[in-house]
Amino acid sequence: MAADAPTIAVLGASGLIGHAVALDLMDRGFPVAALARRFTRAQKAALGDAAVEAPLVDLDARGLATLLAGRNVDILVNCIGVLQDMPGKGTAADAHGGFVSRLLAAMGQEGARPQLLVQLSIPGAPEGDRTAFSATKREAERLISDSTVPFAILRPGFVVAPVAYGGSALIRGLAALPVRLPQEEASRPFAATDVADISRSIAVLAEAWGQGRRDWRETWDVMERRPHTVGEVVEAFRARIGGPVPRWQLPGALLSLGARAGDLAARLGWAPPVRSTALAELRRGVAGDPAPWSAATSLEPRSLEAALARCPAGVQELWFARLYMLKPAILGILVVFWFVSGLIALTVAFEAAVAILTAHAFPPLLAKLITVVTSLADMSIGAAIAVRRSCRAGLLAGIALSLFYMAGAAVLTPEMWIEPLGALVKTGPAIVLMLVALAILDDR
Repeated sequence: MAADAPTIAVLGASGLIGHAVALDLMDRGFPVAALARRFTRAQKAALGDAAVEAPLVDLDARGLATLLAGRNVDILVNCIGVLQDMPGKGTAADAHGGFVSRLLAAMGQEGARPQLLVQLSIPGAPEGDRTAFSATKREAERLISDSTVPFAILRPGFVVAPVAYGGSALIRGLAALPVRLPQEEASRPFAATDVADISRSIAVLAEAWGQGRRDWRETWDVMERRPHTVGEVVEAFRARIGGPVPRWQLPGALLSLGARAGDLAARLGWAPPVRSTALAELRRGVAGDPAPWSAATSLEPRSLEAALARCPAGVQELWFARLYMLKPAILGILVVFWFVSGLIALTVAFEAAVAILTAHAFPPLLAKLITVVTSLADMSIGAAIAVRRSCRAGLLAGIALSLFYMAGAAVLTPEMWIEPLGALVKTGPAIVLMLVALAILDDR
């Protein structure tokens, strides 16, 4: 790459698309500034000095202009997106239309250097938009089209990347289950996009920009020519990772129920891939015409099969897919285990719990106080595990309290170790389950 290659800022470089695009452009020799609110340690290690943590969506136009001017950015690639509103995170309206409006204002400030905006959007016609996600993404497109800045709007389909997050992780998870999707969902068009086709497109734009072209005002569908269906995509992933042969068909009502449960989990700070918005977008389908993009860039879109051939196919993929679907069950059962056990000891089993302590010479008042405190501690741990922000602390507290119970029982009530139902013996597997939950807690 020439020494005067344009500097590219990837906004939202911690996401599935943004991270892959930033790494690919760096490999191609472009100067890259990878910006995101925060990166994982692994992402920082991969991006090195290119990684810049900044609260992009919270910045006003002046703050954005200052941030970009300090890095002499020539091309901005906006990969920021919010599928569905969640507590503590930016709304879809602000992250899409609002942020793009501020970004355009920053690019249009007096004295700002000419810059090209590459916007990652969604395929489909506006009349098919049925969710806040699609409507706000389309509003961002309109703002860009009405502006005077050079732009290229890229509309990828279902993005296939070596890493998995959100919908990509869900498809892998479904591929590890012996079930088929309901026919309504399985038959929807679902054109795939190799994430490398996105970075290849940006590279073409950047090379033209470096050669002096400033008249870009394009909107392109970037996806395979022959769209697969959702069911075909799942089967392709199943074949790739070695998933089981499907034996049952998932009832549509169960899928809808799962989406509602996902909405509830999102209120607690989680980002489950099955939510009402995701299901609505899945039922809408993904299709488009890549011919204009291919003609303008001289690039041929990779098929789903070609994209999957670049993805790992080892046992780690199968482990991830299996554990991904087990993760909500593991966390859910731990929430129930801790909360219900504390609630039972505090209510219907209160006298029995107190009697165990008084039988070992504890004063009645102290026995009642210990029972109340430990019961509330159990319930607090269950509540903490249920909330994403406090889940790790809840799991660690659960492990510590379980070890304390086991040690205390060994000293004060050793006979409980041999009681018929093995209440204390079962504490060991519960600790291991919490360790498993800690191991798979991170989403990326």
